[in-house]
Amino acid sequence: MSSLSSKCFKDKKNFHARQRDSECIMEQYSDKLPLIIERYKNEKALPVIDKIKFLVPSDMTIGTLNSILRRRLQLNSTQALFLLVNNRNMFTASMPICDVYRDEKDEDGFLYIVYASQEVFGS
Repeated sequence: MSSLSSKCFKDKKNFHARQRDSECIMEQYSDKLPLIIERYKNEKALPVIDKIKFLVPSDMTIGTLNSILRRRLQLNSTQALFLLVNNRNMFTASMPICDVYRDEKDEDGFLYIVYASQEVFGS
């Protein structure tokens, strides 16, 4: 894997470009939330997801998002998948994404989520 492809979204675009992207998305889709979902940097067991930008309904729950990601990553029922917001916070499956977005979104307007096969604390 080249070092370019392993760069995270924030490293690929400057703050103002990311902010313009999220503002444009929010104007066009006022009932949806812009998420960036990437594999945890030290993750070895899970595949890299095919796309990292997601636009989700504001009433979606963390559990529903987890299910969608499991299908997209083609995980079987024995493989663990943990979602961490801003590389540090985990939320219950019943938590609406709109609440997480309100409290945890980045200054650029995106909510950043990483996925991992193990609970990752102190990263």
